[in-house]
Amino acid sequence: MTTAADELRKALSSEEGGRLWLRRLAIFGVVVVVIAAGLGYRVTHRPAPPARFVTQQVAVGDVVEKVQATGAVQPLLQINVGAQINGRVTRVDVDFNSVVKKGDVLAEIDPTLYTQQVTQNQAAVDTQRSALESAKATLETTRAQLDRTQKLFAQSLASRADVDTAKGNYDVAVAAVGSAQASIAAQNAQLAQSVTNVGFTKIYSPVDGIVVTRGIDPGATVVASFQSPVLFVIAQDLRKMRVLADIDEADVGKLKEKMEAEAVVDAFPGEVFHGVVQQVRYSPNNVAGVVTYSAVVEVENPEEKLRPGMTATVTIKTREAKNVPRVPNAALRFRLTPPPLADGGAGVAPPETPLAKGEGRVHVLTSDKPGEEKEEARVVSIGVTDGLFTELTDGALPVGTKVVTDELDDKKKKGFF
Repeated sequence: MTTAADELRKALSSEEGGRLWLRRLAIFGVVVVVIAAGLGYRVTHRPAPPARFVTQQVAVGDVVEKVQATGAVQPLLQINVGAQINGRVTRVDVDFNSVVKKGDVLAEIDPTLYTQQVTQNQAAVDTQRSALESAKATLETTRAQLDRTQKLFAQSLASRADVDTAKGNYDVAVAAVGSAQASIAAQNAQLAQSVTNVGFTKIYSPVDGIVVTRGIDPGATVVASFQSPVLFVIAQDLRKMRVLADIDEADVGKLKEKMEAEAVVDAFPGEVFHGVVQQVRYSPNNVAGVVTYSAVVEVENPEEKLRPGMTATVTIKTREAKNVPRVPNAALRFRLTPPPLADGGAGVAPPETPLAKGEGRVHVLTSDKPGEEKEEARVVSIGVTDGLFTELTDGALPVGTKVVTDELDDKKKKGFF
């Protein structure tokens, strides 16, 4: 028999189950609303498709063509001073970095041997002069004897043989005088040479300048038998230096004399030394099959910071264009990637029209709509280039035109998601 309590209990259970289902339904509805809102947000805020091309704009600027090379710094005039005689160095009057004037004594070689030679040669000259006087006296005697014999022969008091003998003695005396005079000339030459050698014992500075190298010390022996040894190196003026720059054979045709140049050295970072190209030599330098040509660049050095032997990097302006439309060189190098083949293999780019001298090919962006970019190849006239930008000379591309410099591949495009 069902009691009233049992009926009440069943009614309460039914009501509790209905509420549970209502709660579950409400939670499900909330989840559906959240998912729908998320999907709607993602659709409305989905990022635009990634760009296919990387572009830059045609802009106005300066384009400076430069040639760069390295070389050694040298004095404008460097003189090697040597010795012309042998001997022991008795004194050295200068050192490294000494400032000298033309005619200053740099060093002296022991003159004892050479002064003795002067004395000997002077004595020999005096001896020959005495011999000359004796020969002249003999000549006068033989001339008088010849005259007397000829007079006696005219009076038939002397024979023809006597005349011939007197004439022979006279001729011998004339020859003896000539020989004595020649001997005096030879001895005078030796005397002059020995006097000159005495002068060579003192080594003089040939110019005003600075002693860059000193290769001798007091007490050392100088031997100049085969070639004159270099004892000193004098730089005439360090306020002007020159750089012998090795120009690559691909760039030498761009260089001309009087072109402006700039030089930098590691010793003074950030400081620029200005100069001018004075000479481009025709003689080639071939090192390990690499051919270069020497360019002489005269560089101002008012503070004498540049020193002989420093390695300088020289930059020479060969051509310049200011305030001109210019295009990035990357745009001139860009080529479209050919579409892949049906079997997935790499495609082949169609042949392009050959370019004439002074022409370049760029790809102009005609539509920049994301995902639907379009480009068009155009041939333009180009001029000066500096390695980064190139001058446009025909005005075919207005300033602000977008040109393609690179193309994003599929991997790069996927990186945008």
